[in-house]
Amino acid sequence: MGMKAGDALDVSFEELSTYLLAKHSVYMDVDGSSYYLTDVNDNYWRVQDTSKLNEKGHYTDCSELVPSVFDFLNAPFGGGADTIASVFDRAVFYPSVKPA
Repeated sequence: MGMKAGDALDVSFEELSTYLLAKHSVYMDVDGSSYYLTDVNDNYWRVQDTSKLNEKGHYTDCSELVPSVFDFLNAPFGGGADTIASVFDRAVFYPSVKPA
């Protein structure tokens, strides 16, 4: 789990999948909430809620595991009908950086 960088990414929806495949994770702020979009061992993708930590101190999952980054962008998260694709235009994305 990386840390949220201070400067937002300038990325289009079309570029987001390429970014995720190269960098493996990104933070997404939308509607007053922050989410961590990340892969699981390069095989599956998930959205995690950064406001809720589990017993290990990790963000909690708020989406199903999805095997393709392309399917991931259209999978619901947060218990509702929102998808990354549906909120993209009002979301702000931030790089995930490794702690120093």
